[in-house]
Amino acid sequence: MATETIEALVDAGEVSAGPPLGPELGPLGVNIMEIIEAVNEKTEKFKGMKVPIKLEVDTESGEYDISVGTPPTSALIKEKVGVEKGSGMPHSNIVADLSVEEAIEVAGMKEDDLLGKTLKEKVKEIAGTCVSMGITVDGKDPRKFQKDMDKGEYESYFD
Repeated sequence: MATETIEALVDAGEVSAGPPLGPELGPLGVNIMEIIEAVNEKTEKFKGMKVPIKLEVDTESGEYDISVGTPPTSALIKEKVGVEKGSGMPHSNIVADLSVEEAIEVAGMKEDDLLGKTLKEKVKEIAGTCVSMGITVDGKDPRKFQKDMDKGEYESYFD
């Protein structure tokens, strides 16, 4: 079994048969459009961002396996709140606010990369990232938001 591995950074949901994948896949004798469509489907939820992918292709059978990495948590947060970058002085300069719903969405996207066992723990991790970015969560300092979560203030989101 001859397996080729291709690793690339692609535009999520918008991959074409051109570079970077097309030229890599061409010599392998596989159905390029089928693979491109599968990559776009797997990366759709990160549309508008660059995501790392790893493609393993069996050159004899034409079978393939796609692994999609996720953008850094900070990139997902910036995308949600619509800022180019976090604050250079996060303790004194707040640049945006992340809603609870957006924090839950980011936690869902990063699900496999986060350490928390429950969605609630993962959302607290997302809030932790906001601390160093100068981004509040639900209008609060992220640390206060985490404490309020511990007190049960946001239980309705996790039932």
